[in-house]
Amino acid sequence: MNKMLRFFDLHPGEERKEAVLDNVISNISFRGANAWILACAIVIASVGLNVNSTAVIIGAMLISPLMGPIVGAGFALGTFDFQLLKKSLKNLLIATLISLVVSSLYFLLSPFKEAQSELLARTSPNIYDVLIALFGGLVGVIAITRVDKGNPIPGVAIATALMPPLCTAGYGLAIGNLSYFAGALFLYIINCVFICIATFTIVKYLRYPKKHYVDPKREKRISQSISLIILALVIPSLYFAYNLLQEKKYTNKVKQFVQQQFSDKGYTVVYEKLLTKPKRLELAFLAKKFSDQEIAALKKSMESFGITHTDLIIRQDSLDLKTTILSEIDKRSAAVNDKDLTIRALNNELAKYQVASPQLANDLAVLFPELQSYSIGQQQYYAKKDSLANMVAFIYSSKVPLAEIQQIKLRLWLKNRFPKDSLEIIERNFK
Repeated sequence: MNKMLRFFDLHPGEERKEAVLDNVISNISFRGANAWILACAIVIASVGLNVNSTAVIIGAMLISPLMGPIVGAGFALGTFDFQLLKKSLKNLLIATLISLVVSSLYFLLSPFKEAQSELLARTSPNIYDVLIALFGGLVGVIAITRVDKGNPIPGVAIATALMPPLCTAGYGLAIGNLSYFAGALFLYIINCVFICIATFTIVKYLRYPKKHYVDPKREKRISQSISLIILALVIPSLYFAYNLLQEKKYTNKVKQFVQQQFSDKGYTVVYEKLLTKPKRLELAFLAKKFSDQEIAALKKSMESFGITHTDLIIRQDSLDLKTTILSEIDKRSAAVNDKDLTIRALNNELAKYQVASPQLANDLAVLFPELQSYSIGQQQYYAKKDSLANMVAFIYSSKVPLAEIQQIKLRLWLKNRFPKDSLEIIERNFK
């Protein structure tokens, strides 16, 4: 038994306690460079959430200094250093307010307001988020107390994910969606509290010296307060986890129902929409028309799949169905990713300057066979201080010098092809 306990002993490889505390205290403050780094990290995370880029969000989490005051609060509770606790909570509040203001401003200014999957993932915390915060916090604090820090710290920053919930809360404020704001802020609080509790646990286990003497009654009150906070966060998380599980079960039952009752029988489903509040399943089919008796039988058969209190609506009016499908297409079209919009705008801009074409090459080969190679392009230049003009530049090389008549012919032909642009013809040296 003693061998087993020694196997999990955290004392070997432990850094000096004074050095660890100095390191923790130095990372608490949010002034100067830390405030700038936090604000920049918030903007990066907001952009990542806005464009649904996981890689960008991870990058923001890695550079975020938010862990500092949370770990500081855990050390303060473990050592009964109430001045340090006050300083940590004050700086955590400052960091939270900076993050909410910056992320709200970003989403207010951003033209893309649609909630992406990365944003929605931070609006419904559950018990799994509690476990991630607790065990991630344990790993982080253990690493902080080691002489050889190793590489767990970046992983902890990514796993506990303090930055994305704050940005999502800012998004909720920006669009006026209080449920998004409340859900994301609750996830942020879960992460903060359980990282702090994990820190407190390791500090007590490693027996860091107490800053102030606390009588047993007061120490008991502190332990009871921590227990109450844990319960206040765990109970709603369990409720959300239960709701998530029930929703997944319900969705799977509906999929089985549609597969067995329609797809397996050869009926092609062209439209399917499932609502959970209120529960409603809407379907439409390519060719199959259902009678009232068949629809009634289908509604009854839903109970055998465990699907209760759900309306089944089969769209069979062709005009109504067409309107619905077009509406869905319009919604999806309106949700075009900003990357696609940027690419389209760049392609349109590039098209303005694309002069060369297969037809142009064929005409040049017939009219001017002497040309060995050529390059043609369009560019803009300032004709006057305040006006832009277009110029077509034609650069060529030939096996033998073009005769004067051919040079005039080439200029007239190009001028005819590009009448609105000025023209510059340049002959390269030939061998």
